[in-house]
Amino acid sequence: MGAFDGKVAFLTGAGSGIARAAAKMLAAEGARVVIAEIKPELGAATERVIRDAGGDALFVPTDVTDEDSVRNAFRQAVERYGRLDILHNCAGGSIPQDNVVTEVDMSVWDHTINLDLKGTFLCCRHGIPAIIKSGGGAVVNMTSWAGLVGIPWRNVYSTAKGGIISLTKTLAGEFAKQNVRVNAIAPGAIRTERSKRKYEGVSPQNPPPHIEYRLRLAERYPFSIGEPEDVAHIVLFLASEKSRLINGAVIAADGGRSAYL
Repeated sequence: MGAFDGKVAFLTGAGSGIARAAAKMLAAEGARVVIAEIKPELGAATERVIRDAGGDALFVPTDVTDEDSVRNAFRQAVERYGRLDILHNCAGGSIPQDNVVTEVDMSVWDHTINLDLKGTFLCCRHGIPAIIKSGGGAVVNMTSWAGLVGIPWRNVYSTAKGGIISLTKTLAGEFAKQNVRVNAIAPGAIRTERSKRKYEGVSPQNPPPHIEYRLRLAERYPFSIGEPEDVAHIVLFLASEKSRLINGAVIAADGGRSAYL
């Protein structure tokens, strides 16, 4: 008997990285999993992996920045499974063009705020009512250590992730009486495929400033670089009844980076 038997989980960005790892773990524990992913080849691959392992998964092409797409994704999830218990908002990320506020192009602002903050907002907007109809459940948002401390050369991303923290706390208070808990995770450096690509072609002898900064932090906090599964375990904990007293919290999973600079 799995810890999530009978539960339905909706995960954004589950075609890769942390959400993919969480989707596989939830399915292994009995959850029926909805994979909301903008890239069809990645979403279909995650669905296939879960089904091949004996789990129940549904891939729904989803653009979290488009409200009609989000609304349709939750409609399909409820039509297929009849309920929703867990929402994990993980779609997002920074882009290399991010920079200091006086130099960054406004297209970076539009892209990052839409993907990270608006995407989380829209999924909560349409996912929480479905969770309430099912009798309650858990929302796990993905912020970043960049939302807890100021990050050089990442002014836009830090702003978006800080906004997710404020949104998480607001929703936690707003929906507590309806049996919906809302928490967030703030990872540091995680070895996802996307993060690995940031270092492709970077010269170890002469890295750009933002990469050099990350490398110095890795030396200072030697256990702060994690795998997607490390964060996925926290997702499962926050989605379970084992964390029933935790609401409106932000769990730093950064090896201490945000605690002591």
